[in-house]
Amino acid sequence: MVFTGMWSCFYHNICDFFGMETYFIKMYENPEIVEAVTEKVVNFYVAANEKFFAGLGDRADVMFFGNDLGSQQDLIMSPDNFRKFVLPSYKRIIAIGKKYNKKIMLHSCGSIYKIIPDLIEADIEILHPIQASAHGMSAVDLSKYKNQLVFVGGIDAQTFFVNATPEQIKEEVNRVRKILGPNIVISPSHEEILPNVPAKNILAMAQAARE
Repeated sequence: MVFTGMWSCFYHNICDFFGMETYFIKMYENPEIVEAVTEKVVNFYVAANEKFFAGLGDRADVMFFGNDLGSQQDLIMSPDNFRKFVLPSYKRIIAIGKKYNKKIMLHSCGSIYKIIPDLIEADIEILHPIQASAHGMSAVDLSKYKNQLVFVGGIDAQTFFVNATPEQIKEEVNRVRKILGPNIVISPSHEEILPNVPAKNILAMAQAARE
C-alpha cells in the first residue's frame, strides 16, 4: 500500500494563526470569523490536493492527511464544535481523494473515540495511529468498528514499546491482532519510533507481525 497526499493540517494552521486558546474562544464568540478563515485555508489544501492527485495518477493507493484532535483523555474541542468547524472541511478534502479513486486514511493522535462514527460517515476508511493508551482507544474499545475501519497502529509507544521485553511485545502484537484483525496494520501507536525504543523491540514487533 502506498499512501501520500498534501498533509492538509488546516486545524493546526488555524491554531497557529489565532493562537489555540483564541481559536477555541472564537468558536463561541465569533464563529463567522472562524468559518471564513477555515474556508480560506482549506481552499488552498483542496486546490493543492487536486493538483497533486491529478498528476499522481495510479502511483498511490491512499490519500493520507491529518490533524491532531485528541489529548490523552478526550477531544481537544467538543464533538459539536468538531462537527461544525472541522468535519465539513474533512469532507471537502476527502472528496478530492474519492475523485481520484483513493482510499482515505486519517491521522489523529489522542483520544478521538467520540467522533469515530462521524469519521466513518465522512468516508474515512483507515484510522492512524491508534494511540492505544489514550482514553477510549484501546483495542477492545475500538473493536466495535473493526468491520468499518482499517486500523494502523495499536502497539502502545508511550510506555509499553519502550519498556517491554521482546516476548511481551510479541504477545501484545498477537493480542491486538486477534481483537482488531484482520483489518489492521501492526505498528506503534505513532508513525515515528523514537530513540528510546530498544532495537530488539522493533525487531520483535516485526517478527510477530509476520508470523
